[in-house]
Amino acid sequence: MRELVFECLQEQAETWSEALLDAGALSVSVADADDGTAAEQPLYGEPGLEPDTNAWQRNRVVALLGEDADAGALIAAACGLAQLAAAPPWTVREVPDEDWVRLTQSQFDPIAVDGRIWIVPSWHELPQGLGEDAVCIRLDPGLAFGTGSHPTTHLCLGWLAAHLPEGSRVLDYGCGSGILAIAAHKLGAREVIGVDIDAQAVQSAQDNAEANDVTLQAMLPDDLAEGEFDVVVANILSNPLKVLAPMLCGRVAANGRLVLSGVLERQAEEVAAAYAPWMAMSVWKAQDGWVCLHGVKTA
Repeated sequence: MRELVFECLQEQAETWSEALLDAGALSVSVADADDGTAAEQPLYGEPGLEPDTNAWQRNRVVALLGEDADAGALIAAACGLAQLAAAPPWTVREVPDEDWVRLTQSQFDPIAVDGRIWIVPSWHELPQGLGEDAVCIRLDPGLAFGTGSHPTTHLCLGWLAAHLPEGSRVLDYGCGSGILAIAAHKLGAREVIGVDIDAQAVQSAQDNAEANDVTLQAMLPDDLAEGEFDVVVANILSNPLKVLAPMLCGRVAANGRLVLSGVLERQAEEVAAAYAPWMAMSVWKAQDGWVCLHGVKTA
């Protein structure tokens, strides 16, 4: 396999992507051409706060070519479709044959959280020399969000390891892969329920729970019965968290705990303000620009 590679400006990225696909490229990807340098430009979004343009100041465009495709003819055709005067300088590189399963697996090693919790992919052996209080979670990267590598996941896992009351009833809202729900069960929760708006995430959480010999009720929001919980944890994003404030607070039992993450440090005050009518929230800990908020519901 071969790839056609060139750079373009922000305003041309989407045009080039569409034109290359129309001209016959098998796939097209766009990445920050300054990735790994001081000029690297973060680009992210969340519901209600999407970026205006899904491109960077300088973009590296990579088009996968068919086996018999002529790179020069393809980019010339794409240039015509995009109505551009001339194609940018471009190169072609070989794509080596790979064992893609092994390559993907090699990118996921066991992850330690606070020295006690370990997230271990199923193809890895358990780390040697673990303490008696170590909590190991078998988790395969899949379609659902949550492989244990993101700072927000670390923050929530750290809070659970440090503060989860023994025998708690726990709600993991936005459970994704189920990692927080599984951790809560292994840390001593008596009952754990996971909720997600994505049916694939619900299935993934259930599958991961079974792989860890954990009893987990995973479901869509409409299937969640009435009731309150000793601990409610929600690792989502700031905008959905603000919208969900009345519901999440209503799910916390008297003297129960609410734990929120998926919040950038600069968003902490506005998220806390959204919860103020029901609960006082404060920053428990920060990591890599993200924060974990927590609060106790007064009786």
